[in-house]
Amino acid sequence: MHESLFEGTMRFRKLASMLLAAMALVAPHAARTQATDDAAQKNARQAREALDAMVKALGGRAWLNMQNQMQQGHIAAFFQGNPDLGTEELFEFHEWPDHDRIEVTKHRDVVEFFVGQQGWEVTYRGKKPLDKDIVDDFLRRRDHSIEVAIKVWLKDPNTILIYEGEHTAERHLAEQVTLISPQNEAITILIDVQTHLPLQRIFEWRDPVYHDKNTETEEYDDYHVIDGFPTPFTVTRLKNGDTVRQFYVTHVIYNQNLPADFWDPDAEARKVKK
Repeated sequence: MHESLFEGTMRFRKLASMLLAAMALVAPHAARTQATDDAAQKNARQAREALDAMVKALGGRAWLNMQNQMQQGHIAAFFQGNPDLGTEELFEFHEWPDHDRIEVTKHRDVVEFFVGQQGWEVTYRGKKPLDKDIVDDFLRRRDHSIEVAIKVWLKDPNTILIYEGEHTAERHLAEQVTLISPQNEAITILIDVQTHLPLQRIFEWRDPVYHDKNTETEEYDDYHVIDGFPTPFTVTRLKNGDTVRQFYVTHVIYNQNLPADFWDPDAEARKVKK
């Protein structure tokens, strides 16, 4: 049976009334959603501006294109927040993205390599793999460095940027920015509001055995400009609020011409005096 024109008109009016009522209910929610989206975008822009200012302060394009760096200095180890006796001389080399070499003792006869996802130690006894815990700890810190945050995470369009306002770090007023990767990992950076240089880098990770959450912090202080790059000459590492290491830098070199076999632990093992 076909409906009459009157019946069709009444049905249309009823549907229209229902649609208008629904729109009235949805409109405030849509407005709130739009306002939330606008606020999130503004917040992300603030975070990016703070990070861009930090990169510019660190050296801009020259810092982004840095080939390698060497830092020489002394480290003081800590246990439960208290310093152990004495310090140890150290040479740290880094080449982006995943080549690191650490030379220990004044004779530089203990050498650790972290190349890719592997780690080795070379001594007069030859080359041997480093313990898994040592390698995991180093790679975890390297994967959550400021360099990785800027050169990898910030370039990923799926990374979330959060501007968390001004906080205090190392007795300085700082802007706090957090990057959240697509893998739901986070790096927090506190940036001096005046110099725009990083003061702290913080990340958290869960212990695979005990499943408790650990907080790793690195603090940067006593900046000196070396070859155009502001460089912290005091780097303090903390775990769950306790100081575990301080590195007092005495000498820095950027963009060296390193030997072709510099990152090869087998080549280094052949050179070490037996």
